[in-house]
Amino acid sequence: MTTTTRSGTHLAVLSVLGLTHLLNDMMQSLIPAAYPILKAAYELDFVQIGMITLTFQIAGAMLQPVIGMVTDRRPAPYSPVVGMMFTLSGLVSLAYAPSYSMILVSVALIGIGSSIFHPEATRMARYASGGRQGLAQGIFQVGGQAGGALGPVFAALIVVPWGQPSLAWFAVTALMAMMLLTWIGSKQRQLSVEFAASRARRKMGVETIQHAPLTIGIGLVVLTFLMFTKNTYGESFRSFYTFYLIERFGLSIPASQMMLFVFLLAAAVGVLIGGIVGDRIGRYRIIWISVLGPLPLTLILPYADLFWTGVLTIMINLIMASAFASILIYAMDLLPNRIGLIGGLFYGLNFGLGGIAAALLGVLADSYSVETVYLICSFLPLAGLLTWFLPRIDEGAG
Repeated sequence: MTTTTRSGTHLAVLSVLGLTHLLNDMMQSLIPAAYPILKAAYELDFVQIGMITLTFQIAGAMLQPVIGMVTDRRPAPYSPVVGMMFTLSGLVSLAYAPSYSMILVSVALIGIGSSIFHPEATRMARYASGGRQGLAQGIFQVGGQAGGALGPVFAALIVVPWGQPSLAWFAVTALMAMMLLTWIGSKQRQLSVEFAASRARRKMGVETIQHAPLTIGIGLVVLTFLMFTKNTYGESFRSFYTFYLIERFGLSIPASQMMLFVFLLAAAVGVLIGGIVGDRIGRYRIIWISVLGPLPLTLILPYADLFWTGVLTIMINLIMASAFASILIYAMDLLPNRIGLIGGLFYGLNFGLGGIAAALLGVLADSYSVETVYLICSFLPLAGLLTWFLPRIDEGAG
C-alpha cells in the first residue's frame, strides 16, 4: 500500500525512490572520499586520481541515454536492481583491489551500476508524481545529493580508521537498496497506468507547444556548455578539495573529509531551493543566478583563510547546485515529448562531463599545484554569460 495524496502523488514511492537514490549516490561518493587513502597506498599521482574519476564517470555516462531510450520502448521495472548488483560487486572488488588497474575496473563497475539505476528510477519518480513533477524531482534529487554528502562522513568515520577493506562493509547498503527497488518495481504497472490516464486527462483541450529546431539546437548547446563548466568547478571540489585543505592548511584526512561533507550537504539544500524558487521566478532566471552568481565568491576563494574557505565553499555550492534541476527541466520544456531521452542524456552528461573535467584538473594539479587549479577554476562562472543566448521559453513563469 502506498501513501497517496488527493492529486494522485504517491509519496511513499517517492520517499523510497529518494532513499534508494541516497544509498546509490552515497556508495559512489565513497570513491572520491577514499582518494587520500588510495593515493598513499598505491603511490598515485594526481593524473592517476583524475583517471579514476574519469573511468567511473564515463562508465556512468555512456549507458544512461541508451538505457533511457531502450526502457522508453520496453519497460524494465527491475533494471535498477540489476544496477545495484554491479555496484555491490564494484564496492567489494575495490575494497580488495590488488593493483591500480583493478581499482579502475572496480570503479567502472560502480559507474555501470549507477548508469542502469538512474533512467528507470527517474521514470518511476515521474509516474509517482501525480502531475507534481517539481515535487517528484525535488525528492528524488535531494536524496541523491544527500547521499553524495554522506560519503565523506563514512570515509572519515569508517574507511580512514579501518582501511580500504572496510569499503566492502557498504555492500549491506547495496543489498538494502536492492530490496527497496524490488518493491518499487512491483508498483510500476499500476503507477504507469495511473500516469497515462492522468496525462490523457490533462492533454484534453491543451495544445502541445512545438519549438523550432533552431531554438531547440541553440538551447541544448548552451545548456550542455553550462553543465560542463558547472561540473568542472564542482569536480574540482569532489576530487581535489581534501588535498587542497591538507596541502594548504595542514588539515588531517578526517577533518578534510568532514569539510567535504559540509560542502556536499550544501548541494542538497541548493537543489531544493533552486527547484522551489525556479517554479516561482522561472528557470531562465535561476540559471542566470546559479551559474554566474557565484563568480565574486569563486574569485575570492583562492586567497581566503581556513575559516572563510569553509564559508565561501558552502555558499558557492549552495548557489551552483540550484542550477541542475532548472537545466534539466528547461531541456524537458524544449523537448516535451522526449522526457526519457532528456533525462538520460543530462544525467549522463552530469557524469561524463565531470569525469573529463577531473582528468584535465588532475593534469593541471600535477603540472602546477592544487592551489593553481582553484585559481584557474575561479573564472569558470563567467560562462554563465552564455545564458543570454538561451531561448526565453519560460518568461511567464511565476
